[in-house]
Amino acid sequence: QVQLVESGGGVVQGGGSLRLSCASSGLSFSNYGMGWFRQAPGKEREFVAAIGWRGRSTSYADSVKGRFTISRDTAKNTVSLRMNSLKPEDTAVYFCAADLRGPGSARAREYDYWGQGTQVTVSS
Repeated sequence: QVQLVESGGGVVQGGGSLRLSCASSGLSFSNYGMGWFRQAPGKEREFVAAIGWRGRSTSYADSVKGRFTISRDTAKNTVSLRMNSLKPEDTAVYFCAADLRGPGSARAREYDYWGQGTQVTVSS
């Protein structure tokens, strides 16, 4: 039973920070690339950030470069997303996903498992 569970979402003022976490179970975490995606109401799901299965490569959407940082902790089977300088347009449900031996793809279709998401709301 593979499970991905996001946490850390909430309401924050513009310019503030949040740290999201994704706890995994039922898989060999170190063999999976991990990604973060987000979806706002009425909009398509979009790529946010990813880290390769070896943990040595990262990628970011242009909209979050310089503000968000993805990392992984193999000992805890957890991937995190630190979000700084948040903007109202960052408001969305954030999902984590796992891709077996994935390099850190920006394409949602590459991912095998998904969490249920955590809500992030940024006020103006």
